[in-house]
Amino acid sequence: MSSSLGVAVIGAGMAGKAHAAAYRAATTVYSPVLPEIRLVSIADVYEPLAQETAARYGFSRADSDWRAIAAAADIDVVSVVVANSLHREIVEGLLTAGKHVLCEKPLSDTIEDARAMAEFAAAAQSRGLVARIGFSYLRSPGIAFLRQLIDDGRLGDLQHFSGRYWTDYGCRPDAPISWRYQGPAGSGALGDVGSHLSYLAEYLCGPVSEVSGGRFHTAITERPKPLGLVVGHTRGNVSEERSPVTNDDYATFNASFERCVGTLEVSRVAAGHPNDLFLEIFGSRGAARWSQTNPAQVEVMLHDELSDLVGYRTVPLGPAHPYYSGGWAMDAPGVGIGQNDLFVHQARAFLEEVAGIAEGQSLPRCRSFADGVHNMEFLAAVTESAAAGGSTVSVA
Repeated sequence: MSSSLGVAVIGAGMAGKAHAAAYRAATTVYSPVLPEIRLVSIADVYEPLAQETAARYGFSRADSDWRAIAAAADIDVVSVVVANSLHREIVEGLLTAGKHVLCEKPLSDTIEDARAMAEFAAAAQSRGLVARIGFSYLRSPGIAFLRQLIDDGRLGDLQHFSGRYWTDYGCRPDAPISWRYQGPAGSGALGDVGSHLSYLAEYLCGPVSEVSGGRFHTAITERPKPLGLVVGHTRGNVSEERSPVTNDDYATFNASFERCVGTLEVSRVAAGHPNDLFLEIFGSRGAARWSQTNPAQVEVMLHDELSDLVGYRTVPLGPAHPYYSGGWAMDAPGVGIGQNDLFVHQARAFLEEVAGIAEGQSLPRCRSFADGVHNMEFLAAVTESAAAGGSTVSVA
């Protein structure tokens, strides 16, 4: 094990801050077996934001070019949290420089680039480098408990799945145009939050085989150009000039999985739903559901209950459930958890792998770039279905 690991984050927006905060907290959860974690640099093309984020989370310095991170001898581990179209160049540059890389999802903005990145990562692995993708919701105790209920048979044979991820960051027509609103079909709400929902559906229901009923809708067809830099989902000042929105505000589709069928729906224009991820799974012996609105609880109903008590019961998550014991300073039922905590566990798992901690003594590993490619192939099949009027499309 190395005596220390130097960490950097490329991208200082909302998700970049989540990665920065996660690295800072990663040594405070679970057994203290990590080497010293040195918080070295935050990089962003907007240097004032990089400087502010570095100071806020205790990183030693700020950089304005990712190449400075690649060239730095004191950096070993890098999170890449920038626009999807920039992922390939940066990730391949970092791996060439000998850095371990955690890349935000989706892996890229095109399948061709994603496949090339996966091949590049596989070659880098032979040189001892770790390249992983961040599927942060796999760290949720509630979602992991849903999977446990499925695996141990308490829900019986699965019958169908329902999932939605509604957000409202794009519901205002005066929100400025940015890279999030400009890209090919399927790169909007589907590529943004649908990438989360799709890998969670497979986590619970097994590998997807085909999709059908794909439908996209762009509710706001043009947006004003910003007068300054757009960071995250911020609105800011805008000009009178407008640009077209070229991808989807809303998407829905059906899917066939190994264990059951399901319906999935995503939106970035669902007013009043700032971050509403909801999963419900139905089986022959009962059902279970979880929501990001109340992430520290799961609702479960089982058919073996007394007839006058049949219905959903609320189960507060605690040390009896996955990821909970030792995962927080206060790991007791009712204390509560949130989405920021998932990034901490993700960073912890990544650092454990880089540090060489045995898999059996570590949190479950982060997913590979090959998994990131599959996730994009899943979404590409949805895009193909939508383009063909909802026809059935097999998933590679």
